[in-house]
Parts: sequence; structure tokens; C-alpha cells
Amino acid sequence: MRQTFPLTFDPQRQQRRCLVHQGGIIPYQIAWETQRSLVKERLKDSTLDDILLLLEHPPVYTLGTGASLEFLKFDPITTPYEVHRIERGGEVTYHCPGQLVGYPILNLRYYQQDLHWYLRQLEEVIIQVLKGYELQGKRISGLTGVWVGDYKVAAIGIKVSRWITMHGFSLNVCPDLKGFKPIVPCGIEDKPVGSLDQFIPNIELTKVRQDIIKTFAEVFNVKLRLITVNLFNKLG
Repeated sequence: MRQTFPLTFDPQRQQRRCLVHQGGIIPYQIAWETQRSLVKERLKDSTLDDILLLLEHPPVYTLGTGASLEFLKFDPITTPYEVHRIERGGEVTYHCPGQLVGYPILNLRYYQQDLHWYLRQLEEVIIQVLKGYELQGKRISGLTGVWVGDYKVAAIGIKVSRWITMHGFSLNVCPDLKGFKPIVPCGIEDKPVGSLDQFIPNIELTKVRQDIIKTFAEVFNVKLRLITVNLFNKLG
């Protein structure tokens, strides 16, 4: 029997504050180093606010810690593509403009110390956003992510250090899907990658971004504060 996890919180729990940074199109290396820096700060001081980075990347391929190179259709040594092996779980995926990437830096000690629960919460954010567009997002047993019909529209891969999270989710809103052709996305050969603009032509990326922020606050029961300081400047 598949274990289920609650998608709501105890109303008596003190509401956490979560800072939101909308970063635009940020090179992957800079965003990665920024995440590491934010996690390091919170490992030293667990009272710091949580953070949600919501941004896009120039074209880039990333592989999880144990990802297999057999899912690449090119040589990662000689390729002109930008490729990074990173510390998240999961196989190879692709990021590019038109895809919204969310990196929550959360201290799960204030939520639930359960990684399966956390993954389901991230999926729930996407599912609820899709519902607002009258799209039925679904989970597939044994896999991580969100599908609309047969198309995977959202991928999830995380890293947790002493219950502080990094990496997160990506939602294909209106990207150029050709970038997925040189890989087997997430190591899943029999399920195609899709995007929201396949179902809703001319969908607005800006609107979806705001919907994700609002829904993230609802699903994780956090009080949001938008920040304008550029967290990426010191590493850019």
C-alpha cells in the first residue's frame, strides 16, 4: 500500500516567514553557488528566515549525484553544452528560459522532518497552480514530478543537509523543448516532456510565476516577504 502524507498543517503551528527572490534569468553556476551560501548560513544559524528563489536559467544540463551517463545522447567531455553534476537526487534534466525553477531553502525542522512529505508538498504546489488553469496535474506512483496527461511538465530534485533544503522544482511554462532531445529526461524513456503552452497557447510566464509564489505560501503555510536585494550580485 502506498503511504500517503498530509498536505495541510496543524493550524497551531507558528507561521514561518519566507523571503522570495525573483531572479530573472540567472546562470546556473551563480544560482548554485548562491544556494550553497544560503544553506551554509542557515546551518550556522537555524533562526534565519526561509527563502524561495524563483528564476530561469540559460540553457544547461544538470545530473544528480548518482545520475547515469547512459541517459545522455552526447559526450559530456567534448560537448558544447553546459553540463553540471550536482548534489541533488535524480537523473539528468534540462533548464532554459521559459521554464520556471524554484529553489526553496527551508528548514524542515519547522515543518515536517520527512523527505517524502516534502517532495509531495512540492508536487502539490504545481498541482494546485495547474488547477487554476483548469489543467489536471497528476502524480505517477513510484516517480517524482507532475504530469498533465502523458506529458511530464514539472521535475523535482532535492538535497537536504541537516534538514535544510536546496535545489527544488522546475515547471515548463513556455520553453523550447528541443533542448530535451539530447537526453532521456529524468531517466524516463516512455513518457514525453511537455509544457503548459501546449495546453494553453500564449500562457503568460509572469502570471504563472505569481501563481507559484501565492500557492507556495498556501501549501507550506508561510508568510511571504518579497525581497529586492540581488542575492546573486556578490557571486556574479
